[in-house]
Amino acid sequence: MSRLLEDRAVVITGAGSGLGRSYALACAEAGAAVVVGDVDPDAAAQTVDTIIASGGRAVAVIGSVASWEVARRLVGNCLDEFGRIDGMVTNAGIKHEAPPWEETEELLREIVDVNVLGVQFTARWATRAMIESGRGGAIVNVVSGARAGIRGMSAYGATKGAVASMTRNWAIEGARHGIRVNAISPLGLTRMALADTRPDRPDLPDPATVAPAVVALLAAEDVTGQIIRFDGSRLSWYEDEPLTGQVEREGWSAEEILGELRRRSR
Repeated sequence: MSRLLEDRAVVITGAGSGLGRSYALACAEAGAAVVVGDVDPDAAAQTVDTIIASGGRAVAVIGSVASWEVARRLVGNCLDEFGRIDGMVTNAGIKHEAPPWEETEELLREIVDVNVLGVQFTARWATRAMIESGRGGAIVNVVSGARAGIRGMSAYGATKGAVASMTRNWAIEGARHGIRVNAISPLGLTRMALADTRPDRPDLPDPATVAPAVVALLAAEDVTGQIIRFDGSRLSWYEDEPLTGQVEREGWSAEEILGELRRRSR
């Protein structure tokens, strides 16, 4: 891999294993110093050791991104250790499967805390530091096809839909500060993916084949507001659906609206 991230420093959450680990190794290979965030200290240490053994620079920060203080430390340690922050990959996430009527308060709060607030917290601290540096930077969020609807993943899909919305909005907010915000919907052979109980689960590629897309999004100086899908071989883009089929009249009744809804659903 070319040194697209030479002399840059990036934070990657959930980087102890799976796709996050692959992102961290690929970023280090591309020249970046890496802060490896994870809740598992042994897994984080293994990622750091692998990077250092290959001649790279890396440190670990242990804790959940659902903690405001851990989010602050992820960025603070990057500044303290490497003197800068150029990228944040908000990869950490959790998933469970359940129909909406079988969800529990504990599971719902946990998945929102990690997958929504954790992304907000880490990006908040990262973007603040990028603005203060005057250099801008890049945020790469992680979304999922579940946001468009997959059986058993209503809560997970809802959190990833929120992250997709964050991506579009942050790209607008960050533009005047030189902050690019994009997202990837990846597909890779991870423990989370293997827990997918669908009988038609797609084939799962090696996470290492997906990682170059994250390097590219971090390196892209002129790309923002994009949500891509990548499985190691196929690259595609998500587009916002425009309003379609407009029908206009004065003084709509409920029956008239119902009729239009039925026509559209045939």
